[in-house]
Amino acid sequence: MIDLTIEDAIARVVLDAPKKLNSLDEAALDDLAAAYTEAERAGVRALALSGEGRAFCAGRDISAVDPASDDTDGYLTGKVQPLLQQMSRFPAPTFAAVQGACLGVGLGLAIATDVVYVAQDATIGSPFANLGATLDSGGHALFTERLGPHRTLDLIYTAEMMTGAEAVAAGLFSRAVPAEELMEFTMQRVSKVARGATQSYLASKELVAQVRDNRVGLWESMAAENKAQAALCATNDYKEGFAAFQQKRKPEFTGRG
Repeated sequence: MIDLTIEDAIARVVLDAPKKLNSLDEAALDDLAAAYTEAERAGVRALALSGEGRAFCAGRDISAVDPASDDTDGYLTGKVQPLLQQMSRFPAPTFAAVQGACLGVGLGLAIATDVVYVAQDATIGSPFANLGATLDSGGHALFTERLGPHRTLDLIYTAEMMTGAEAVAAGLFSRAVPAEELMEFTMQRVSKVARGATQSYLASKELVAQVRDNRVGLWESMAAENKAQAALCATNDYKEGFAAFQQKRKPEFTGRG
């Protein structure tokens, strides 16, 4: 159910099981991890993740799960978390186009992606209290950080959904666009970034990760920025960027160090 195509230094990863709203079982998680590994080996300069059909990803495929014998920890700790960490560390800018349902593991896929564009009418939230379960895949951290504890628990207790437009207004994701424009909007930006200064993007990706994961403060982050900037001085893209500016022309970045 995972389709990977690579063209013009762009990897397109598509969740392709629309009849089950692209919900993911363990085999699909393995295939998704393999797709990211292949894209990394190919040295792509940008990656776009999307879901086929009317949903991005409705979460875990529980159609054949028996709660009496289910290894939930094996699924989440053994499969989901390593995948999301792999996605987060991907060595190029990553983008997700999210339409319809984005729940549970699907929400986790979005959290692990650098830039997330959502359809205005997408469905985001935590319906899991209706199953006697709870939000997973990083949802508590994202919601609490962006929405605060009161709004987070309100969403969890009531199982009410947010639209994509509401989620973006609350600071959860990047931008909300009409559903019919979502893929074109996303791919235009992916294509532009794939031609950009990749090493510069990766420096910022790491700096943001330090603030997010290690709660790095202003001055420590500034010191890390200084070191990153000094390291970029030695890259071909840095030299090309300055030369293009001075020569009043458009830069031609290669993405190489």
